[in-house]
Amino acid sequence: MTPPEGAATVSQGAAVDETADYFAKRKLKKGSAGWLLLAGLGVSYVISGDFSGWNLGLAQGGWGGLAVAFVLMGLMYGCMVFGLAEMSSALPTAGAGYGFARRALGKLGGFATGMAILIEYSLAPAAISVFIGSYVDSLGLFPGLNPIVVYAVCFALFIGVHLIGAGEALKLMFAITAVALVALVVFVVGMVPYFDVSNLFDMVPDGSAGSNEFFPFGISGIVAALPFGIWFFLAVEGVPLAAEEADDPRRDLPKGIIVAMTILIITGLAVLLLVSGGAGSAAMAESGSPLPDALNAVGQTGLATFVNYVGLAGLVASFFSIVFAYSRQLFALSRAGYLPRWLSKTNNRQTPTWALIVPGCIGFLLASILQDGNILIDIAVFGAAISYALMNLSHIVLRIKEPDLPRTYRTPGGVVTTGIAFVLSVVAIIATFFVDTPAAICVACVFVAFLAYFWFYSRHHLVANAPEEEFAELAAAEDELR
Repeated sequence: MTPPEGAATVSQGAAVDETADYFAKRKLKKGSAGWLLLAGLGVSYVISGDFSGWNLGLAQGGWGGLAVAFVLMGLMYGCMVFGLAEMSSALPTAGAGYGFARRALGKLGGFATGMAILIEYSLAPAAISVFIGSYVDSLGLFPGLNPIVVYAVCFALFIGVHLIGAGEALKLMFAITAVALVALVVFVVGMVPYFDVSNLFDMVPDGSAGSNEFFPFGISGIVAALPFGIWFFLAVEGVPLAAEEADDPRRDLPKGIIVAMTILIITGLAVLLLVSGGAGSAAMAESGSPLPDALNAVGQTGLATFVNYVGLAGLVASFFSIVFAYSRQLFALSRAGYLPRWLSKTNNRQTPTWALIVPGCIGFLLASILQDGNILIDIAVFGAAISYALMNLSHIVLRIKEPDLPRTYRTPGGVVTTGIAFVLSVVAIIATFFVDTPAAICVACVFVAFLAYFWFYSRHHLVANAPEEEFAELAAAEDELR
Protein backbone atom coordinates (compact mmCIF):
# COMPACT_ATOMS: atom_id res chain seq x y z
CA MET A 1 0.00 0.00 0.00
CA THR A 2 1.35 3.44 -0.92
CA PRO A 3 1.93 5.68 2.09
CA PRO A 4 -0.02 8.95 2.15
CA GLU A 5 1.51 12.08 0.68
CA GLY A 6 4.02 13.61 3.06
CA ALA A 7 4.80 10.33 4.77
CA ALA A 8 8.48 9.63 5.33
CA THR A 9 9.76 6.29 4.06
CA VAL A 10 13.46 6.59 4.86
CA SER A 11 14.89 8.90 7.47
CA GLN A 12 18.14 10.64 6.54
CA GLY A 13 18.94 12.94 9.46
CA ALA A 14 17.04 16.17 8.94
CA ALA A 15 15.70 15.04 5.55
CA VAL A 16 13.17 12.39 4.51
CA ASP A 17 12.49 10.44 1.33
CA GLU A 18 9.05 11.05 -0.14
CA THR A 19 6.74 8.68 -1.96
CA ALA A 20 6.18 8.44 -5.70
CA ASP A 21 2.74 9.93 -5.12
CA TYR A 22 4.35 13.07 -3.66
CA PHE A 23 6.33 13.69 -6.85
CA ALA A 24 3.44 12.70 -9.13
CA LYS A 25 1.60 15.75 -7.79
CA ARG A 26 4.68 17.89 -8.41
CA LYS A 27 5.57 17.07 -12.01
CA LEU A 28 6.37 19.50 -14.83
CA LYS A 29 5.68 18.82 -18.52
CA LYS A 30 8.80 17.43 -20.20
CA GLY A 31 9.70 18.37 -23.78
CA SER A 32 7.91 21.73 -23.92
CA ALA A 33 10.90 23.69 -25.29
CA GLY A 34 13.89 23.33 -27.61
CA TRP A 35 16.89 25.65 -27.68
CA LEU A 36 15.14 28.23 -29.90
CA LEU A 37 12.22 28.60 -27.49
CA LEU A 38 14.72 28.77 -24.62
CA ALA A 39 16.62 31.57 -26.36
CA GLY A 40 13.31 33.34 -26.89
CA LEU A 41 12.55 32.84 -23.21
CA GLY A 42 15.88 34.44 -22.28
CA VAL A 43 15.21 37.46 -24.48
CA SER A 44 11.63 37.81 -23.25
CA TYR A 45 12.78 37.84 -19.61
CA VAL A 46 14.79 40.97 -20.29
CA ILE A 47 13.42 42.82 -23.29
CA SER A 48 11.21 45.12 -21.20
CA GLY A 49 14.46 46.61 -19.93
CA ASP A 50 15.02 48.04 -23.42
CA PHE A 51 11.62 49.72 -23.44
CA SER A 52 11.56 51.32 -20.01
CA GLY A 53 13.43 51.62 -16.73
CA TRP A 54 17.03 51.75 -17.95
CA ASN A 55 16.74 55.43 -18.83
CA LEU A 56 16.21 56.34 -15.17
CA GLY A 57 19.93 55.65 -14.84
CA LEU A 58 20.57 58.79 -16.90
CA ALA A 59 19.34 60.85 -13.96
CA GLN A 60 21.81 59.02 -11.71
CA GLY A 61 24.99 59.02 -13.81
CA GLY A 62 24.35 60.88 -17.05
CA TRP A 63 24.98 59.10 -20.34
CA GLY A 64 28.65 58.46 -19.57
CA GLY A 65 27.93 56.98 -16.16
CA LEU A 66 25.17 54.78 -17.52
CA ALA A 67 27.35 53.70 -20.45
CA VAL A 68 30.08 52.57 -18.04
CA ALA A 69 27.43 50.78 -15.97
CA PHE A 70 26.16 49.06 -19.14
CA VAL A 71 29.66 47.86 -20.03
CA LEU A 72 30.51 46.65 -16.51
CA MET A 73 27.20 44.90 -15.94
CA GLY A 74 27.21 43.51 -19.49
CA LEU A 75 30.63 42.02 -18.73
CA MET A 76 29.31 40.61 -15.47
CA TYR A 77 26.33 38.99 -17.15
CA GLY A 78 28.36 37.73 -20.09
CA CYS A 79 30.86 36.00 -17.81
CA MET A 80 28.11 34.67 -15.56
CA VAL A 81 26.08 33.31 -18.48
CA PHE A 82 29.05 31.18 -19.56
CA GLY A 83 29.23 29.76 -16.03
CA LEU A 84 25.48 29.12 -15.92
CA ALA A 85 25.64 27.42 -19.31
CA GLU A 86 28.19 24.97 -17.91
CA MET A 87 26.33 24.32 -14.65
CA SER A 88 22.99 23.87 -16.41
CA SER A 89 24.56 21.27 -18.72
CA ALA A 90 25.78 19.34 -15.68
CA LEU A 91 22.83 19.83 -13.29
CA PRO A 92 19.65 20.32 -15.34
CA THR A 93 16.82 20.74 -12.80
CA ALA A 94 14.03 23.26 -12.27
CA GLY A 95 15.96 24.61 -9.28
CA ALA A 96 18.61 26.12 -11.59
CA GLY A 97 20.57 28.70 -9.54
CA TYR A 98 19.37 27.24 -6.25
CA GLY A 99 20.27 23.74 -7.46
CA PHE A 100 23.75 24.79 -8.55
CA ALA A 101 24.42 26.50 -5.21
CA ARG A 102 22.94 23.54 -3.30
CA ARG A 103 25.49 21.24 -4.93
CA ALA A 104 28.42 23.63 -4.45
CA LEU A 105 27.67 25.51 -1.22
CA GLY A 106 25.44 23.18 0.75
CA LYS A 107 21.86 23.53 1.97
CA LEU A 108 22.20 27.02 3.43
CA GLY A 109 23.96 28.31 0.32
CA GLY A 110 21.32 26.75 -1.92
CA PHE A 111 18.45 28.20 0.09
CA ALA A 112 20.07 31.66 0.24
CA THR A 113 20.55 31.66 -3.54
CA GLY A 114 17.00 30.49 -4.17
CA MET A 115 15.50 33.16 -1.93
CA ALA A 116 17.59 35.92 -3.50
CA ILE A 117 16.32 34.78 -6.92
CA LEU A 118 12.75 34.74 -5.62
CA ILE A 119 13.07 38.31 -4.35
CA GLU A 120 14.34 39.36 -7.78
CA TYR A 121 11.65 37.52 -9.74
CA SER A 122 8.78 38.48 -7.46
CA LEU A 123 9.64 42.19 -7.64
CA ALA A 124 10.55 42.47 -11.33
CA PRO A 125 6.95 41.86 -12.55
CA ALA A 126 5.74 44.50 -10.10
CA ALA A 127 8.15 47.03 -11.62
CA ILE A 128 7.19 46.01 -15.15
CA SER A 129 3.48 46.36 -14.39
CA VAL A 130 4.14 49.97 -13.33
CA PHE A 131 5.91 50.61 -16.66
CA ILE A 132 3.03 48.98 -18.53
CA GLY A 133 0.72 51.41 -16.74
CA SER A 134 2.90 54.30 -17.94
CA TYR A 135 2.73 53.08 -21.56
CA VAL A 136 -1.04 52.61 -21.36
CA ASP A 137 -1.40 56.12 -19.92
CA SER A 138 0.84 57.65 -22.62
CA LEU A 139 -1.35 56.05 -25.29
CA GLY A 140 -4.46 57.59 -23.75
CA LEU A 141 -6.28 54.28 -24.12
CA PHE A 142 -8.33 54.57 -20.92
CA PRO A 143 -8.33 58.18 -19.71
CA GLY A 144 -8.63 58.46 -15.95
CA LEU A 145 -8.16 54.72 -15.40
CA ASN A 146 -6.63 53.91 -12.04
CA PRO A 147 -3.22 52.29 -12.75
CA ILE A 148 -3.97 49.66 -10.10
CA VAL A 149 -6.56 48.25 -12.51
CA VAL A 150 -3.81 47.85 -15.12
CA TYR A 151 -1.60 46.04 -12.59
CA ALA A 152 -4.48 43.72 -11.64
CA VAL A 153 -5.25 42.86 -15.26
CA CYS A 154 -1.58 42.11 -15.96
CA PHE A 155 -1.20 39.71 -13.05
CA ALA A 156 -4.58 38.01 -13.48
CA LEU A 157 -4.37 37.58 -17.26
CA PHE A 158 -0.81 36.33 -17.56
CA ILE A 159 -0.88 34.07 -14.51
CA GLY A 160 -4.06 32.61 -15.98
CA VAL A 161 -2.33 31.82 -19.27
CA HIS A 162 0.52 30.10 -17.41
CA LEU A 163 -1.96 27.93 -15.56
CA ILE A 164 -3.10 26.51 -18.91
CA GLY A 165 0.27 24.91 -19.65
CA ALA A 166 4.01 25.50 -20.08
CA GLY A 167 4.19 24.64 -23.78
CA GLU A 168 1.40 27.03 -24.65
CA ALA A 169 2.87 29.77 -22.46
CA LEU A 170 6.38 29.45 -23.92
CA LYS A 171 5.09 29.58 -27.50
CA LEU A 172 2.99 32.64 -26.74
CA MET A 173 6.01 34.27 -25.05
CA PHE A 174 8.10 33.59 -28.15
CA ALA A 175 5.49 35.24 -30.41
CA ILE A 176 5.16 38.30 -28.16
CA THR A 177 8.95 38.64 -27.99
CA ALA A 178 9.19 38.52 -31.80
CA VAL A 179 6.68 41.39 -32.00
CA ALA A 180 8.71 43.38 -29.46
CA LEU A 181 11.87 42.88 -31.51
CA VAL A 182 10.05 44.26 -34.55
CA ALA A 183 9.25 47.39 -32.53
CA LEU A 184 12.92 47.76 -31.63
CA VAL A 185 13.98 47.44 -35.27
CA VAL A 186 11.43 50.09 -36.29
CA PHE A 187 12.70 52.38 -33.52
CA VAL A 188 16.31 51.97 -34.63
CA VAL A 189 15.48 52.69 -38.27
CA GLY A 190 13.46 55.73 -37.29
CA MET A 191 16.07 57.21 -34.93
CA VAL A 192 19.36 56.64 -36.77
CA PRO A 193 18.99 59.76 -38.98
CA TYR A 194 18.61 61.95 -35.88
CA PHE A 195 21.56 60.63 -33.90
CA ASP A 196 23.90 63.39 -32.70
CA VAL A 197 26.78 62.66 -30.32
CA SER A 198 26.36 66.02 -28.61
CA ASN A 199 22.88 64.96 -27.41
CA LEU A 200 24.49 62.25 -25.30
CA PHE A 201 26.32 64.82 -23.20
CA ASP A 202 23.72 67.56 -22.71
CA MET A 203 23.51 67.23 -18.92
CA VAL A 204 25.22 69.93 -16.86
CA PRO A 205 28.03 68.70 -14.53
CA ASP A 206 27.02 69.10 -10.88
CA GLY A 207 30.51 69.80 -9.54
CA SER A 208 30.84 66.55 -7.59
CA ALA A 209 34.14 64.65 -7.47
CA GLY A 210 35.18 63.63 -10.97
CA SER A 211 32.27 65.37 -12.69
CA ASN A 212 32.70 66.56 -16.26
CA GLU A 213 30.77 66.60 -19.52
CA PHE A 214 31.07 62.82 -19.90
CA PHE A 215 30.35 62.05 -16.22
CA PRO A 216 28.06 64.91 -15.14
CA PHE A 217 27.57 63.43 -11.66
CA GLY A 218 31.11 62.19 -11.19
CA ILE A 219 32.27 58.87 -9.78
CA SER A 220 29.28 58.58 -7.46
CA GLY A 221 27.03 58.83 -10.51
CA ILE A 222 28.67 55.77 -12.08
CA VAL A 223 28.03 53.77 -8.90
CA ALA A 224 24.43 54.98 -8.73
CA ALA A 225 23.87 53.96 -12.37
CA LEU A 226 24.99 50.34 -11.86
CA PRO A 227 21.53 48.99 -10.90
CA PHE A 228 20.15 50.47 -14.13
CA GLY A 229 22.97 48.83 -16.07
CA ILE A 230 21.71 45.57 -14.56
CA TRP A 231 18.17 46.35 -15.77
CA PHE A 232 19.35 45.88 -19.37
CA PHE A 233 20.01 42.19 -18.59
CA LEU A 234 18.05 41.38 -15.44
CA ALA A 235 16.62 37.82 -15.38
CA VAL A 236 18.41 36.32 -18.42
CA GLU A 237 19.91 33.92 -15.87
CA GLY A 238 16.44 32.39 -15.58
CA VAL A 239 16.75 30.27 -18.74
CA PRO A 240 17.99 27.17 -16.80
CA LEU A 241 14.76 27.25 -14.76
CA ALA A 242 13.12 25.55 -17.76
CA ALA A 243 15.44 22.54 -17.45
CA GLU A 244 12.75 20.01 -16.58
CA GLU A 245 10.58 21.21 -19.47
CA ALA A 246 13.32 21.28 -22.14
CA ASP A 247 13.71 18.71 -24.93
CA ASP A 248 17.42 18.07 -24.33
CA PRO A 249 18.42 20.26 -21.36
CA ARG A 250 22.13 19.38 -21.33
CA ARG A 251 22.54 20.72 -24.86
CA ASP A 252 19.62 23.13 -25.25
CA LEU A 253 20.14 25.21 -22.09
CA PRO A 254 23.73 26.37 -22.83
CA LYS A 255 22.86 27.25 -26.44
CA GLY A 256 19.64 29.03 -25.47
CA ILE A 257 21.12 31.25 -22.75
CA ILE A 258 24.21 32.25 -24.78
CA VAL A 259 22.15 33.17 -27.86
CA ALA A 260 19.76 35.18 -25.67
CA MET A 261 22.61 37.12 -24.06
CA THR A 262 24.10 37.95 -27.46
CA ILE A 263 20.81 39.41 -28.68
CA LEU A 264 20.34 41.43 -25.48
CA ILE A 265 23.75 43.07 -25.74
CA ILE A 266 22.89 44.25 -29.26
CA THR A 267 19.42 45.58 -28.39
CA GLY A 268 20.61 47.22 -25.18
CA LEU A 269 23.42 49.05 -26.92
CA ALA A 270 21.05 50.23 -29.64
CA VAL A 271 18.57 51.91 -27.29
CA LEU A 272 21.32 53.30 -25.03
CA LEU A 273 22.85 55.11 -28.01
CA LEU A 274 19.79 56.12 -30.00
CA VAL A 275 17.33 57.24 -27.31
CA SER A 276 19.80 59.68 -25.76
CA GLY A 277 21.65 60.45 -28.98
CA GLY A 278 18.41 61.37 -30.71
CA ALA A 279 16.33 63.15 -28.08
CA GLY A 280 18.99 64.09 -25.52
CA SER A 281 19.95 62.50 -22.22
CA ALA A 282 18.42 65.27 -20.11
CA ALA A 283 15.02 64.95 -21.78
CA MET A 284 14.94 61.14 -21.48
CA ALA A 285 16.17 60.83 -17.88
CA GLU A 286 12.67 60.87 -16.38
CA SER A 287 10.61 59.37 -19.21
CA GLY A 288 8.22 56.53 -18.46
CA SER A 289 8.18 55.46 -22.11
CA PRO A 290 11.55 56.53 -23.56
CA LEU A 291 11.35 54.97 -27.03
CA PRO A 292 8.11 56.63 -28.20
CA ASP A 293 9.03 59.82 -26.33
CA ALA A 294 12.34 59.96 -28.21
CA LEU A 295 10.57 59.47 -31.54
CA ASN A 296 8.06 62.20 -30.68
CA ALA A 297 10.93 64.52 -29.74
CA VAL A 298 12.40 64.27 -33.25
CA GLY A 299 9.04 64.64 -34.99
CA GLN A 300 8.43 60.99 -35.86
CA THR A 301 4.95 60.92 -34.34
CA GLY A 302 3.64 58.14 -36.57
CA LEU A 303 6.50 55.82 -35.67
CA ALA A 304 6.15 56.88 -32.04
CA THR A 305 2.54 55.71 -31.98
CA PHE A 306 3.47 52.42 -33.62
CA VAL A 307 6.36 51.78 -31.21
CA ASN A 308 4.20 52.79 -28.26
CA TYR A 309 1.52 50.24 -29.14
CA VAL A 310 3.86 47.48 -30.25
CA GLY A 311 6.35 48.33 -27.50
CA LEU A 312 3.80 47.15 -24.98
CA ALA A 313 4.66 43.69 -26.31
CA GLY A 314 8.17 44.05 -24.89
CA LEU A 315 6.88 44.86 -21.43
CA VAL A 316 4.27 42.12 -21.65
CA ALA A 317 6.88 39.59 -22.81
CA SER A 318 9.11 40.22 -19.80
CA PHE A 319 6.22 40.27 -17.37
CA PHE A 320 4.87 37.05 -18.83
CA SER A 321 8.20 35.22 -18.80
CA ILE A 322 9.33 36.30 -15.32
CA VAL A 323 6.06 34.92 -13.97
CA PHE A 324 7.23 31.61 -15.46
CA ALA A 325 10.63 32.05 -13.77
CA TYR A 326 9.43 32.82 -10.26
CA SER A 327 6.97 29.93 -10.36
CA ARG A 328 9.69 27.41 -11.29
CA GLN A 329 12.08 28.67 -8.62
CA LEU A 330 9.38 28.57 -5.95
CA PHE A 331 8.23 25.17 -7.23
CA ALA A 332 11.73 23.68 -6.84
CA LEU A 333 12.34 25.17 -3.38
CA SER A 334 9.00 24.01 -2.01
CA ARG A 335 9.19 20.56 -3.65
CA ALA A 336 12.46 20.03 -1.75
CA GLY A 337 10.93 21.24 1.52
CA TYR A 338 12.80 24.53 1.85
CA LEU A 339 9.46 26.36 1.67
CA PRO A 340 5.95 25.03 2.46
CA ARG A 341 5.39 21.96 0.30
CA TRP A 342 1.87 22.81 -0.82
CA LEU A 343 3.36 25.60 -2.95
CA SER A 344 4.84 22.99 -5.33
CA LYS A 345 1.63 21.15 -6.21
CA THR A 346 0.91 21.10 -9.94
CA ASN A 347 -2.47 21.03 -11.66
CA ASN A 348 -3.70 18.59 -14.32
CA ARG A 349 -1.82 20.65 -16.95
CA GLN A 350 1.39 20.05 -14.99
CA THR A 351 1.91 23.69 -14.03
CA PRO A 352 2.60 24.76 -10.41
CA THR A 353 -0.64 26.47 -9.39
CA TRP A 354 0.24 28.06 -6.05
CA ALA A 355 3.80 28.85 -7.11
CA LEU A 356 2.24 31.02 -9.81
CA ILE A 357 -0.46 32.65 -7.68
CA VAL A 358 1.26 33.48 -4.36
CA PRO A 359 4.22 35.55 -5.68
CA GLY A 360 1.81 37.18 -8.13
CA CYS A 361 -0.35 38.41 -5.27
CA ILE A 362 2.74 39.76 -3.49
CA GLY A 363 3.94 41.54 -6.64
CA PHE A 364 0.51 43.07 -7.26
CA LEU A 365 0.30 44.40 -3.70
CA LEU A 366 3.78 45.95 -3.89
CA ALA A 367 3.07 47.56 -7.26
CA SER A 368 -0.23 48.94 -5.97
CA ILE A 369 1.26 50.30 -2.74
CA LEU A 370 4.49 51.77 -4.15
CA GLN A 371 3.49 52.63 -7.74
CA ASP A 372 7.14 53.54 -8.30
CA GLY A 373 9.11 51.56 -10.87
CA ASN A 374 12.39 53.08 -9.71
CA ILE A 375 12.10 51.73 -6.15
CA LEU A 376 10.90 48.34 -7.40
CA ILE A 377 13.90 48.12 -9.74
CA ASP A 378 16.25 48.85 -6.83
CA ILE A 379 14.68 46.08 -4.74
CA ALA A 380 14.72 43.54 -7.58
CA VAL A 381 18.35 44.38 -8.39
CA PHE A 382 19.40 43.88 -4.76
CA GLY A 383 18.04 40.33 -4.73
CA ALA A 384 19.51 39.67 -8.17
CA ALA A 385 23.00 40.86 -7.22
CA ILE A 386 23.10 38.58 -4.16
CA SER A 387 22.07 35.59 -6.26
CA TYR A 388 24.68 36.45 -8.91
CA ALA A 389 27.49 36.49 -6.37
CA LEU A 390 26.39 33.10 -5.02
CA MET A 391 25.91 31.51 -8.46
CA ASN A 392 29.31 32.66 -9.70
CA LEU A 393 30.86 31.38 -6.48
CA SER A 394 29.07 28.07 -7.07
CA HIS A 395 30.70 27.66 -10.46
CA ILE A 396 34.13 28.33 -8.99
CA VAL A 397 33.58 25.86 -6.14
CA LEU A 398 32.25 23.15 -8.47
CA ARG A 399 35.24 23.51 -10.77
CA ILE A 400 37.58 23.07 -7.80
CA LYS A 401 35.66 20.39 -5.87
CA GLU A 402 34.28 18.39 -8.81
CA PRO A 403 36.54 18.83 -11.83
CA ASP A 404 35.34 15.49 -13.25
CA LEU A 405 31.62 16.32 -13.05
CA PRO A 406 30.22 15.47 -16.53
CA ARG A 407 29.69 18.69 -18.47
CA THR A 408 28.52 18.92 -22.09
CA TYR A 409 29.64 22.57 -22.14
CA ARG A 410 32.64 24.17 -20.43
CA THR A 411 33.03 27.86 -19.63
CA PRO A 412 35.71 29.63 -21.71
CA GLY A 413 38.35 30.81 -19.27
CA GLY A 414 37.01 28.62 -16.48
CA VAL A 415 37.06 30.12 -12.99
CA VAL A 416 38.77 33.29 -14.22
CA THR A 417 35.62 34.12 -16.19
CA THR A 418 33.22 33.55 -13.31
CA GLY A 419 35.73 35.16 -10.94
CA ILE A 420 35.34 38.40 -12.90
CA ALA A 421 31.56 38.06 -12.70
CA PHE A 422 31.77 37.37 -8.94
CA VAL A 423 33.77 40.54 -8.25
CA LEU A 424 31.42 42.67 -10.35
CA SER A 425 28.34 41.19 -8.66
CA VAL A 426 29.76 42.12 -5.24
CA VAL A 427 30.29 45.66 -6.55
CA ALA A 428 26.64 45.67 -7.67
CA ILE A 429 25.47 44.63 -4.19
CA ILE A 430 27.39 47.51 -2.64
CA ALA A 431 26.03 49.93 -5.25
CA THR A 432 22.39 49.18 -4.32
CA PHE A 433 23.01 50.60 -0.85
CA PHE A 434 24.24 53.86 -2.36
CA VAL A 435 21.28 54.18 -4.72
CA ASP A 436 18.44 53.51 -2.26
CA THR A 437 19.70 52.75 1.23
CA PRO A 438 16.27 52.32 2.96
CA ALA A 439 15.03 49.91 0.27
CA ALA A 440 18.27 47.89 0.37
CA ILE A 441 18.15 47.64 4.17
CA CYS A 442 14.49 46.56 4.13
CA VAL A 443 15.16 43.83 1.57
CA ALA A 444 18.27 42.72 3.47
CA CYS A 445 16.11 42.32 6.59
CA VAL A 446 13.57 40.24 4.65
CA PHE A 447 16.42 38.11 3.30
CA VAL A 448 17.80 37.54 6.82
CA ALA A 449 14.30 36.61 8.04
CA PHE A 450 14.09 33.91 5.36
CA LEU A 451 17.50 32.58 6.40
CA ALA A 452 16.25 32.39 10.00
CA TYR A 453 13.20 30.43 8.77
CA PHE A 454 15.53 27.97 7.10
CA TRP A 455 17.83 27.63 10.09
CA PHE A 456 15.14 27.11 12.70
CA TYR A 457 12.55 25.20 10.67
CA SER A 458 12.85 24.14 7.06
CA ARG A 459 16.30 22.51 7.23
CA HIS A 460 14.67 19.94 9.50
CA HIS A 461 11.92 19.18 6.95
CA LEU A 462 13.74 18.70 3.66
CA VAL A 463 12.89 16.09 1.02
CA ALA A 464 15.95 13.89 0.53
CA ASN A 465 14.91 12.51 -2.85
CA ALA A 466 14.02 15.82 -4.48
CA PRO A 467 16.18 16.19 -7.63
CA GLU A 468 18.46 18.93 -6.26
CA GLU A 469 18.95 17.05 -3.00
CA GLU A 470 19.71 13.80 -4.84
CA PHE A 471 22.38 15.57 -6.90
CA ALA A 472 24.01 16.78 -3.68
CA GLU A 473 23.71 13.42 -1.91
CA LEU A 474 25.29 11.66 -4.90
CA ALA A 475 28.22 14.05 -4.78
CA ALA A 476 28.66 13.44 -1.04
CA ALA A 477 28.58 9.66 -1.55
CA GLU A 478 31.21 9.90 -4.28
CA ASP A 479 33.43 11.96 -1.96
CA GLU A 480 33.20 9.23 0.71
CA LEU A 481 34.31 6.58 -1.80
CA ARG A 482 37.44 8.50 -2.78
